[in-house]
Amino acid sequence: MDDLQLGFDNSYRRLPERFYACLPPTPVAAPRLLALNADLAETLGLDLASLAPVAAELFAGNRLPVDAEPIATAYAGHQFGQFVPQLGDGRAILLGELVGRDGRRRDVQLKGSGRTPFSRHGDGRAALGPVLREFLVSEAMHALGIPTTRALAAVLTGEPVVREEVLPGAVLTRVAASHIRVGTFQYFAARGDVEAVRALADHAIALHYPQLADMPDRYLAFLAAVAERQAYLVARWMHVGFVHGVMNTDNMAVSGETIDYGPCAFMDAYDPATVFSSIDQFGRYAFANQPYIARWNIARLAETLLDLIDPDSDAAIARASEVVDAFPAAFERHWLGGMRAKLGLATAEPEDRVLVAELLAAMHTAGADYTLTFRRLAAVAAGDAETLDAIPAAWIARWRQRLAREPAAPAERAAAMRAVNPAFIPRNHRVEEALAAARTGDLRPFETLLRVLSRPYDDQPEHAAYAAPPPPSDRPYRTFCGT
Repeated sequence: MDDLQLGFDNSYRRLPERFYACLPPTPVAAPRLLALNADLAETLGLDLASLAPVAAELFAGNRLPVDAEPIATAYAGHQFGQFVPQLGDGRAILLGELVGRDGRRRDVQLKGSGRTPFSRHGDGRAALGPVLREFLVSEAMHALGIPTTRALAAVLTGEPVVREEVLPGAVLTRVAASHIRVGTFQYFAARGDVEAVRALADHAIALHYPQLADMPDRYLAFLAAVAERQAYLVARWMHVGFVHGVMNTDNMAVSGETIDYGPCAFMDAYDPATVFSSIDQFGRYAFANQPYIARWNIARLAETLLDLIDPDSDAAIARASEVVDAFPAAFERHWLGGMRAKLGLATAEPEDRVLVAELLAAMHTAGADYTLTFRRLAAVAAGDAETLDAIPAAWIARWRQRLAREPAAPAERAAAMRAVNPAFIPRNHRVEEALAAARTGDLRPFETLLRVLSRPYDDQPEHAAYAAPPPPSDRPYRTFCGT
């Protein structure tokens, strides 16, 4: 099957050569397929039957389709506030793009596929645990309805990787609307390469915001469109208690998808100061800080576009600043709208913000589980329960008074609440159990957890234990950068 063709194109490859380095993945010793996302493969238009004989070699990078044009892309980024002028795909190879059955164009990237010119001092490889972690969490986010990159396949390489210990190596096949980051723009802006920034912006507009292409102020409109998508995305993270953990500008995609699942995790007990990442010692990327960091990142994107927005630098700064300054209101709109839905409110009233704030304050004081509290409120709304232990009765009474002004019947309202308040999230202790078993060769916990997370809004009584918070002995939980 050396003549294997998958229908790849690579529009990014048609940008100037300074945007990337051309090189194939580094072959691995003994590839073995661990997981394949059949639903996503179908969406991409892939024929799994014809791929089956070479799936392990294909998704490890050992065998390439003849129509692939593998590249590693260049980008820079602010990492914990400090600018690094060259980062890039240090362990990832973009094979190309597939136009799926739905007509959408998507990148297909191998992550953990070997050294590239951007590797710096890294080995270009990834360990099994972080690969399966990204597979689980990204697919869970997709099932929750949150814009995200997705996992197509995971392959064991048969080679060890050395971190703080020797670990089994793996490769993740990641699918994304694109891998264009704020840091991609920063790479060229830092070099004073205005024409490269223009070419990149035009490419991103054509891919993600084609309605802007003919606008005279398309670069300002592009900035505003990216800001709007990021405001929505981060609001959706907050609705489900997700902590990205490393919101550097090189980890922020201009498509509006969640990207780069490194030290991410989901919050159990509600605490706005929640931090999981072992390297975030000062809480820069804590749960409650995420909208502020998103605005900061948008400001960094704005800086790269100033020469395109207006030839007058003062005018460019003023116009871009208006977009950046509008971000908090956009986030608040998306966040409050989603919180209303979580509380069963289909209409808007001025005091709703206070109602939400009082609930969150009570949850914080009580250490209430973020996910289960909202899920159980649906039972209260339906009349199946009177109170919740962690929530003051006075708040429940005010909420019921507010619900009385809503048009929906209790059963209808409860169903709507269950449709936006998940019963199942990737509980950190369950993820760790699955990864620990996988390291011994047992993929059954991983596969079971993946199935449960594919239906987060269903009750699934046979899997009720997966909805439970961790035992107290599992706290505090810490995550580490790995992929």
